[in-house]
Amino acid sequence: MEIIHIVLGKANPDRMNGVNKVVYQLATRQSSSGKNVSVWGITSSPDHNYGARNFETRLYQAYRNPFRLSEKLVSDLKEKKGKAVIHLHGGWIPVFSRLAKALCNMEIPFVFTPHGAYNAVAMKRSGWLKKIYFPLFERKLLTRAGKIHCIGESEVSGLSKIFPTDKTVLLPYGYESPVNGIKKRTHERQFIIGFVGRLDIHTKGLDLLLEAFGDFYITCPRAAVWLVGDGSERKKLEQMILDRHLENSVIVWGSKFGTAKEELMQQMDVFVHPSRNEGLPSAVLEAAAIGIPCVVSKATNVGQYIQQYHAGRTIDNENPEQLRLALEELCRLKKDGQLNEMGKNGMRMVVEAFNWNHIIREFDQLYHQV
Repeated sequence: MEIIHIVLGKANPDRMNGVNKVVYQLATRQSSSGKNVSVWGITSSPDHNYGARNFETRLYQAYRNPFRLSEKLVSDLKEKKGKAVIHLHGGWIPVFSRLAKALCNMEIPFVFTPHGAYNAVAMKRSGWLKKIYFPLFERKLLTRAGKIHCIGESEVSGLSKIFPTDKTVLLPYGYESPVNGIKKRTHERQFIIGFVGRLDIHTKGLDLLLEAFGDFYITCPRAAVWLVGDGSERKKLEQMILDRHLENSVIVWGSKFGTAKEELMQQMDVFVHPSRNEGLPSAVLEAAAIGIPCVVSKATNVGQYIQQYHAGRTIDNENPEQLRLALEELCRLKKDGQLNEMGKNGMRMVVEAFNWNHIIREFDQLYHQV
């Protein structure tokens, strides 16, 4: 049976959109394992301006009215009745509420992945609007879904508070480790703390990182923070750096992709992700896969793996003091030559806990349940 992923966007991995990245990775691995898989994207610019991929991609027009559904998309879906299972990606998307109704009317089963949209922190953002929207639209989508796929425990918990259900399936995404192992850092005397992702100050906890680093920097003046990414709050973040007098030790590199990003990450001693809200941050897995110890908040949904494999440190949410202490500890480990061992643990974590071959089989079971 064919698997059709539907997403806002084009599943382009060279963008800061985390949902598009993981959909691309999932579809790529499913195709490589012999599955008949395609990605259908709803986008305001339906041009195929992305790199080569091993799965079919269809693009449909997105409209100014966020609830308007492409007639061509509906027509194409009708031809898939009895031939495909649909996988919708992303919560609080108006057009998906219309799409879910259309799929139900056509008797086409679908799996729904909210991608972190229902955990407690995410629910607070535009909270009053979501309280109005939920009973009118989102609840109906959840009711019509055959299965609700959650990536982390925080979303299972959040969903249970607004929509108690037995349709929830907890399953992380996989990650393909690079061929090369740990590469020696080039800044042997400097302690480089890295972050890669969208520059969303509150969601990603970048304010917490700056607060913790400001105190840590006093005891470790050779430390530096490298922020790799971009976003609408970049100027605000840069001003926060100036206000804290950290402009000589915090570098905002902007968006980097491919080799340029890899070269920066290979020089990082520690990777930090103190998010307040996540589904499953692929950047953490990317860092761990090349041997970088990670400091993550519990909200990332990776913390339990980091603890289990001793691949870094897990801190409580919104706790800059714990972040500072973790940085001090890992800085000491670097001086004692013990940081590489923690990095090797991270590589093992990715290979074992996020093995795509196993996870693809789990997805097959999920699709057969709808």
